[in-house]
Amino acid sequence: MTPLNPQTVLETHEVTNQPDGRGDLDLWADDKILRHYAGIMGADQDDLAPYGHILGREQTRDAGRIANRVLPELQIFDRSGRRIDEVTFHPAYHQLMNIGLTAGYAARPWEEKSGGHATHAAMVILQNQVEPGVSCPMTMSYAAIPALKANPDIAAEWVPRVMSRKYDPASKPASQKSGATIGMAMTEKQGGSDVRANSTVATRDGENYRLRGHKWFCSAPMCDAFLTLAQAKDGLTCFLVPRWKPDGSRNTLQVMRLKDKLGNKANASSEIEYHDTFAWRLGDEGKGVKTIVQMVHHTRLDTAMAPAGLMRAALSEAHWWVLGRSAFQRRLIDQPLMQSVLADLVLEYEASVAVGMRVAKAFDGTSEKDRAFARIAVALAKFTSNKRCPNFVYEAMEILGGVGYVEESPMPMLYREAPLNSIWEGSGNIICLDIQRTLAREPLAVEALHDEINLSLGADRRFDQAVKDFNTRWPHGAPESEARWFASRLGLILEAAVLLRHAPEDVADAFIATRIAGERGDVLGAISLGNPRAIIERIS
Repeated sequence: MTPLNPQTVLETHEVTNQPDGRGDLDLWADDKILRHYAGIMGADQDDLAPYGHILGREQTRDAGRIANRVLPELQIFDRSGRRIDEVTFHPAYHQLMNIGLTAGYAARPWEEKSGGHATHAAMVILQNQVEPGVSCPMTMSYAAIPALKANPDIAAEWVPRVMSRKYDPASKPASQKSGATIGMAMTEKQGGSDVRANSTVATRDGENYRLRGHKWFCSAPMCDAFLTLAQAKDGLTCFLVPRWKPDGSRNTLQVMRLKDKLGNKANASSEIEYHDTFAWRLGDEGKGVKTIVQMVHHTRLDTAMAPAGLMRAALSEAHWWVLGRSAFQRRLIDQPLMQSVLADLVLEYEASVAVGMRVAKAFDGTSEKDRAFARIAVALAKFTSNKRCPNFVYEAMEILGGVGYVEESPMPMLYREAPLNSIWEGSGNIICLDIQRTLAREPLAVEALHDEINLSLGADRRFDQAVKDFNTRWPHGAPESEARWFASRLGLILEAAVLLRHAPEDVADAFIATRIAGERGDVLGAISLGNPRAIIERIS
């Protein structure tokens, strides 16, 4: 919390030229960029306004800092030596989980009201400004719903629990709880993203199965159940592994250790083993990837939105600093070079929000074309936003100088978090190859993407030329060695197309000049804009 009336006149000096404490914020009301695109794409302000308000309160932001600093602890055995495999968290973690799930973070997209995925996507941006770690179990719970529906009996029991809008952290059978969360465990030591190399084995036991093997990454191990993959008789199959068996006994899902990660500290990530572990099958044997890919697809929406939240938090902190700090007899905000840096950062943030929210709208769509666009565009959004996020946070940190490099600032947490979402659910190369496969195998995805871009043709000659040059360079996709170049350029073109239709003219013009026409240097702020203040005012 901001200290009350701290002393500014000290024995050796007077504290001056330091911005006042930030106090309570309103992450929704204060963000005109997010409100603009959320409104256009059909998100529900009635859900987002209270969520942004409570997340912005200083007490909530303090809870986020505490949850990041007081790390989860693994307790494998109880005091008597009996195995329990439980992870304990600071109460601040549970407070944030309760805020998110009660607001509908996991449930809202699947409720009957329209705009659920757009609302959820905006919630991801808001949540990641405060504490990104709790987003992981909430995101997995949201994304698990389509995969659970592969088994109607399981869905009838588990979907209502996940959609309850209630957070119940108790370690007991889900049937005795008011709400449930779902995790995912796919990766193994030998395979990584190559899940078809998984060695975990599933053996039929009546109507159910027993699993034996391991998973190299299992985040949020206190979830009530986990989607996982194992080799059954007919091939790789998707299963749901509950923490507790139907008879009320603990399942033999053993947590071996917690990962010591670079960031995402509040969220426990573990290594687990299955020792003849009870599981239900989801979908047909041999169709595991087809079943679980629905969860992966929806998780990717969140990994495309989360970097926008991190960027917004870093940008907000930098903007607060330059408003209250002077150097060389001028406020930082009034200095032309600082304006160039800030305006460039605003363009990065607005582009990520614009395309992310457009993708979320496609998730809400009901046509085959909507779904095809969502499949290709979510990968482009994930790749583009995550590749800009680490450098964006670094530049914002540099604006603060040394103050941004100390742990009392949120900047170190944001910087450690910045690489994560590029790795989660497919790192850069995997995403670029997925883009190539989708374009090669799904003509409707190609058509949907072209239609989206073509809507903006004629609005700007530089954009038109960029589209023409792109199609000339890659008329039928790119060779594997050029897949990153292809995805980077296509991602920028898609962002420009959305901005041309929905952004203020100054913003779209500046984005096209600097990103499409190439009128810039190699670092953020190396630009020449006629009116950077008009762009900076987007965050004022």
